[in-house]
Amino acid sequence: MTEKKESCQCDERQAIKKEIALKATVSAIKKKILVLSGKGGVGKSTVSTNLAVGLSQKGYHVGLLDIDIHGPNIPNMLGLQGFPPLITDMGLFPIKMYDNLQVISIGFFLEERDTPVVWRGPLKHRMIEQFLSDVRWGDLDYLVVDSPPGTGDEIISIVQLLDKVDGAVIVATPQDVALADVRRSIKFCIEGSIPVLGIVENMSGFVCPHCGNTVEIFKTGGAERLAQEYKVPFLGRIPIDPAIVQAGDDGKPVMIYYPNSKPAEAFSNIINKITETLKL
Repeated sequence: MTEKKESCQCDERQAIKKEIALKATVSAIKKKILVLSGKGGVGKSTVSTNLAVGLSQKGYHVGLLDIDIHGPNIPNMLGLQGFPPLITDMGLFPIKMYDNLQVISIGFFLEERDTPVVWRGPLKHRMIEQFLSDVRWGDLDYLVVDSPPGTGDEIISIVQLLDKVDGAVIVATPQDVALADVRRSIKFCIEGSIPVLGIVENMSGFVCPHCGNTVEIFKTGGAERLAQEYKVPFLGRIPIDPAIVQAGDDGKPVMIYYPNSKPAEAFSNIINKITETLKL
Protein backbone atom coordinates (compact mmCIF):
# COMPACT_ATOMS: atom_id res chain seq x y z
CA MET A 1 0.00 0.00 0.00
CA THR A 2 2.85 2.34 0.91
CA GLU A 3 4.70 1.54 -2.34
CA LYS A 4 1.57 2.32 -4.36
CA LYS A 5 1.16 5.66 -2.56
CA GLU A 6 4.81 6.58 -3.18
CA SER A 7 4.43 5.64 -6.85
CA CYS A 8 1.38 7.88 -7.18
CA GLN A 9 3.22 10.78 -5.52
CA CYS A 10 6.18 10.26 -7.85
CA ASP A 11 3.90 10.32 -10.91
CA GLU A 12 2.24 13.46 -9.61
CA ARG A 13 5.60 15.19 -9.13
CA GLN A 14 6.67 14.23 -12.66
CA ALA A 15 3.42 15.60 -14.06
CA ILE A 16 3.90 18.89 -12.20
CA LYS A 17 7.51 19.18 -13.41
CA LYS A 18 6.41 18.56 -17.00
CA GLU A 19 3.64 21.14 -16.73
CA ILE A 20 6.08 23.74 -15.37
CA ALA A 21 8.56 22.97 -18.16
CA LEU A 22 5.81 23.25 -20.78
CA LYS A 23 4.66 26.63 -19.46
CA ALA A 24 8.25 27.87 -19.37
CA THR A 25 8.80 26.86 -23.01
CA VAL A 26 5.54 28.35 -24.27
CA SER A 27 6.05 31.62 -22.38
CA ALA A 28 9.47 32.06 -24.04
CA ILE A 29 7.90 32.04 -27.54
CA LYS A 30 6.66 35.43 -28.70
CA LYS A 31 4.62 34.34 -31.72
CA LYS A 32 3.33 30.87 -32.65
CA ILE A 33 2.40 30.15 -36.26
CA LEU A 34 0.57 27.01 -37.33
CA VAL A 35 0.93 25.92 -40.98
CA LEU A 36 -2.14 23.94 -42.05
CA SER A 37 -3.40 22.21 -45.15
CA GLY A 38 -6.74 20.61 -45.79
CA LYS A 39 -5.14 17.74 -47.70
CA GLY A 40 -1.76 16.20 -48.39
CA GLY A 41 0.49 16.91 -51.36
CA VAL A 42 -0.02 20.67 -51.46
CA GLY A 43 3.54 21.61 -50.46
CA LYS A 44 2.85 22.46 -46.84
CA SER A 45 6.30 21.37 -45.64
CA THR A 46 7.91 23.44 -48.40
CA VAL A 47 5.97 26.47 -47.19
CA SER A 48 6.80 25.79 -43.51
CA THR A 49 10.50 25.34 -44.28
CA ASN A 50 10.86 28.49 -46.33
CA LEU A 51 8.78 30.58 -43.92
CA ALA A 52 11.08 29.55 -41.06
CA VAL A 53 14.24 30.11 -43.12
CA GLY A 54 12.96 33.43 -44.43
CA LEU A 55 12.11 34.68 -40.95
CA SER A 56 15.57 33.70 -39.71
CA GLN A 57 17.13 35.57 -42.64
CA LYS A 58 15.38 38.70 -41.37
CA GLY A 59 17.24 38.30 -38.08
CA TYR A 60 14.49 36.70 -36.00
CA HIS A 61 15.12 33.77 -33.66
CA VAL A 62 13.00 30.98 -35.10
CA GLY A 63 12.02 27.46 -34.12
CA LEU A 64 10.66 25.01 -36.69
CA LEU A 65 8.60 22.24 -35.08
CA ASP A 66 7.57 19.29 -37.26
CA ILE A 67 4.52 17.55 -35.75
CA ASP A 68 3.76 15.45 -38.84
CA ILE A 69 4.35 12.20 -36.97
CA HIS A 70 3.59 9.88 -39.90
CA GLY A 71 5.30 11.89 -42.64
CA PRO A 72 8.12 13.98 -41.14
CA ASN A 73 9.65 15.73 -44.16
CA ILE A 74 11.34 18.70 -42.51
CA PRO A 75 14.75 17.01 -41.92
CA ASN A 76 14.88 16.13 -45.63
CA MET A 77 13.75 19.59 -46.72
CA LEU A 78 16.63 21.15 -44.79
CA GLY A 79 19.24 18.50 -45.58
CA LEU A 80 19.49 17.59 -41.89
CA GLN A 81 18.72 13.87 -41.99
CA GLY A 82 21.31 11.84 -40.12
CA PHE A 83 21.97 14.59 -37.55
CA PRO A 84 20.53 13.38 -34.22
CA PRO A 85 19.65 16.02 -31.60
CA LEU A 86 21.80 16.28 -28.48
CA ILE A 87 20.24 14.62 -25.43
CA THR A 88 21.61 15.61 -22.02
CA ASP A 89 20.51 15.66 -18.38
CA MET A 90 19.26 19.18 -19.03
CA GLY A 91 16.95 18.00 -21.79
CA LEU A 92 16.89 17.63 -25.54
CA PHE A 93 18.52 20.30 -27.69
CA PRO A 94 17.08 21.00 -31.15
CA ILE A 95 19.21 20.86 -34.28
CA LYS A 96 20.69 24.25 -35.06
CA MET A 97 20.73 25.06 -38.74
CA TYR A 98 21.89 28.57 -37.92
CA ASP A 99 22.41 30.38 -34.63
CA ASN A 100 18.87 31.74 -34.96
CA LEU A 101 17.12 28.76 -36.59
CA GLN A 102 16.43 25.58 -34.62
CA VAL A 103 14.58 22.47 -35.75
CA ILE A 104 13.00 19.41 -34.14
CA SER A 105 11.18 16.50 -35.77
CA ILE A 106 10.45 12.87 -35.06
CA GLY A 107 12.32 12.25 -38.31
CA PHE A 108 15.58 12.83 -36.40
CA PHE A 109 14.85 9.81 -34.21
CA LEU A 110 13.94 7.25 -36.87
CA GLU A 111 16.57 4.64 -37.74
CA GLU A 112 15.58 4.66 -41.41
CA ARG A 113 13.81 7.32 -43.46
CA ASP A 114 11.14 4.80 -44.48
CA THR A 115 10.47 3.52 -40.94
CA PRO A 116 6.70 3.77 -40.36
CA VAL A 117 5.36 5.36 -37.17
CA VAL A 118 2.25 3.43 -36.12
CA TRP A 119 0.87 5.35 -33.15
CA ARG A 120 -2.54 6.12 -31.74
CA GLY A 121 -3.63 9.53 -30.51
CA PRO A 122 -2.29 9.41 -26.90
CA LEU A 123 1.24 8.54 -28.06
CA LYS A 124 1.18 11.37 -30.60
CA HIS A 125 0.06 13.81 -27.92
CA ARG A 126 2.83 12.67 -25.58
CA MET A 127 5.49 13.10 -28.27
CA ILE A 128 4.29 16.60 -29.19
CA GLU A 129 4.21 17.51 -25.50
CA GLN A 130 7.82 16.33 -25.16
CA PHE A 131 8.82 18.39 -28.18
CA LEU A 132 7.69 21.42 -26.21
CA SER A 133 8.42 20.59 -22.57
CA ASP A 134 11.66 18.59 -22.95
CA VAL A 135 13.28 20.49 -25.84
CA ARG A 136 15.48 23.44 -24.87
CA TRP A 137 14.28 25.96 -27.43
CA GLY A 138 15.33 29.04 -25.50
CA ASP A 139 13.79 32.41 -26.33
CA LEU A 140 12.10 32.46 -29.74
CA ASP A 141 10.59 35.28 -31.76
CA TYR A 142 8.62 32.82 -33.89
CA LEU A 143 7.74 29.14 -33.65
CA VAL A 144 6.62 27.76 -37.01
CA VAL A 145 4.70 24.48 -36.65
CA ASP A 146 4.57 22.18 -39.68
CA SER A 147 1.45 20.09 -39.18
CA PRO A 148 0.04 16.99 -40.90
CA PRO A 149 -2.84 17.33 -43.38
CA GLY A 150 -6.34 17.67 -42.00
CA THR A 151 -7.50 18.53 -38.50
CA GLY A 152 -6.73 15.37 -36.53
CA ASP A 153 -5.06 14.44 -33.25
CA GLU A 154 -1.79 16.28 -33.84
CA ILE A 155 -3.48 19.60 -34.62
CA ILE A 156 -5.76 19.36 -31.60
CA SER A 157 -2.79 18.50 -29.36
CA ILE A 158 -0.57 21.38 -30.48
CA VAL A 159 -3.39 23.91 -30.12
CA GLN A 160 -4.07 22.69 -26.58
CA LEU A 161 -0.40 22.59 -25.58
CA LEU A 162 0.50 26.00 -26.99
CA ASP A 163 -2.51 27.46 -25.20
CA LYS A 164 -2.60 30.38 -27.65
CA VAL A 165 -1.80 30.18 -31.36
CA ASP A 166 -1.12 33.63 -32.80
CA GLY A 167 -2.07 32.70 -36.33
CA ALA A 168 -2.50 30.01 -38.97
CA VAL A 169 -1.15 29.97 -42.51
CA ILE A 170 -3.32 27.75 -44.70
CA VAL A 171 -1.74 26.20 -47.79
CA ALA A 172 -3.86 25.37 -50.83
CA THR A 173 -3.45 24.46 -54.47
CA PRO A 174 -5.69 25.86 -57.22
CA GLN A 175 -7.83 22.74 -57.85
CA ASP A 176 -11.45 22.78 -56.66
CA VAL A 177 -10.97 19.49 -54.75
CA ALA A 178 -8.10 21.00 -52.76
CA LEU A 179 -10.07 24.18 -52.06
CA ALA A 180 -12.96 22.14 -50.64
CA ASP A 181 -10.56 20.73 -48.05
CA VAL A 182 -9.22 24.21 -47.28
CA ARG A 183 -12.71 25.24 -46.17
CA ARG A 184 -12.47 22.66 -43.36
CA SER A 185 -9.17 24.13 -42.17
CA ILE A 186 -10.63 27.64 -42.16
CA LYS A 187 -13.69 26.51 -40.21
CA PHE A 188 -11.42 24.65 -37.75
CA CYS A 189 -9.56 27.89 -37.09
CA ILE A 190 -12.77 29.88 -36.71
CA GLU A 191 -14.24 27.35 -34.27
CA GLY A 192 -10.96 27.18 -32.34
CA SER A 193 -10.57 31.00 -32.19
CA ILE A 194 -7.29 30.78 -34.14
CA PRO A 195 -6.63 33.89 -36.24
CA VAL A 196 -6.13 33.05 -39.92
CA LEU A 197 -3.05 34.95 -41.08
CA GLY A 198 -4.01 34.06 -44.62
CA ILE A 199 -4.15 31.56 -47.43
CA VAL A 200 -1.20 30.69 -49.67
CA GLU A 201 -1.93 29.35 -53.15
CA ASN A 202 0.95 26.97 -53.88
CA MET A 203 1.74 25.43 -57.31
CA SER A 204 0.10 28.48 -58.85
CA GLY A 205 1.39 28.51 -62.41
CA PHE A 206 4.59 26.99 -63.82
CA VAL A 207 7.81 28.95 -64.29
CA CYS A 208 9.33 27.94 -67.63
CA PRO A 209 13.03 27.14 -67.10
CA HIS A 210 13.85 28.38 -70.60
CA CYS A 211 12.08 31.72 -70.94
CA GLY A 212 11.20 32.45 -67.30
CA ASN A 213 7.55 33.15 -68.07
CA THR A 214 4.82 31.74 -65.83
CA VAL A 215 2.33 29.42 -67.52
CA GLU A 216 -0.99 28.59 -65.84
CA ILE A 217 -1.09 24.79 -66.20
CA PHE A 218 -3.75 24.73 -63.47
CA LYS A 219 -6.35 27.43 -63.12
CA THR A 220 -5.36 30.05 -60.58
CA GLY A 221 -7.16 32.45 -58.28
CA GLY A 222 -9.32 29.92 -56.43
CA ALA A 223 -7.55 30.45 -53.11
CA GLU A 224 -7.89 34.21 -53.42
CA ARG A 225 -11.62 33.92 -54.06
CA LEU A 226 -11.91 31.60 -51.06
CA ALA A 227 -10.08 34.15 -48.92
CA GLN A 228 -12.55 36.81 -50.03
CA GLU A 229 -15.47 34.51 -49.26
CA TYR A 230 -14.30 33.92 -45.68
CA LYS A 231 -12.94 37.46 -45.26
CA VAL A 232 -9.42 36.29 -44.46
CA PRO A 233 -6.18 37.62 -46.03
CA PHE A 234 -4.77 36.19 -49.23
CA LEU A 235 -1.00 35.99 -48.72
CA GLY A 236 0.07 35.25 -52.28
CA ARG A 237 0.80 32.72 -55.01
CA ILE A 238 3.87 30.49 -55.19
CA PRO A 239 4.54 29.18 -58.70
CA ILE A 240 5.91 25.76 -59.60
CA ASP A 241 9.57 26.13 -60.46
CA PRO A 242 11.96 23.28 -61.34
CA ALA A 243 14.42 24.98 -58.98
CA ILE A 244 12.11 24.68 -55.98
CA VAL A 245 11.37 21.02 -56.78
CA GLN A 246 15.08 20.22 -56.99
CA ALA A 247 15.80 22.28 -53.90
CA GLY A 248 13.32 20.25 -51.86
CA ASP A 249 14.80 16.95 -53.03
CA ASP A 250 18.35 18.13 -52.31
CA GLY A 251 17.56 19.57 -48.89
CA LYS A 252 18.32 23.10 -50.05
CA PRO A 253 15.65 25.67 -49.09
CA VAL A 254 14.83 27.88 -52.05
CA MET A 255 15.12 31.00 -49.87
CA ILE A 256 18.83 30.23 -49.38
CA TYR A 257 19.92 28.58 -52.61
CA TYR A 258 17.66 30.33 -55.15
CA PRO A 259 17.07 33.76 -53.58
CA ASN A 260 16.38 35.45 -56.92
CA SER A 261 13.78 32.92 -58.09
CA LYS A 262 10.09 33.72 -58.40
CA PRO A 263 9.16 31.32 -55.55
CA ALA A 264 11.70 33.02 -53.25
CA GLU A 265 10.27 36.42 -54.20
CA ALA A 266 6.76 35.12 -53.41
CA PHE A 267 7.90 33.75 -50.04
CA SER A 268 9.55 37.08 -49.17
CA ASN A 269 6.30 38.94 -49.86
CA ILE A 270 4.34 36.43 -47.77
CA ILE A 271 6.78 36.73 -44.87
CA ASN A 272 6.55 40.53 -44.99
CA LYS A 273 2.76 40.32 -44.73
CA ILE A 274 2.98 37.90 -41.77
CA THR A 275 5.50 39.99 -39.84
CA GLU A 276 3.43 43.09 -40.49
CA THR A 277 0.41 41.35 -38.95
CA LEU A 278 2.30 39.67 -36.08
CA LYS A 279 4.33 42.63 -34.91
CA LEU A 280 6.76 41.79 -32.13
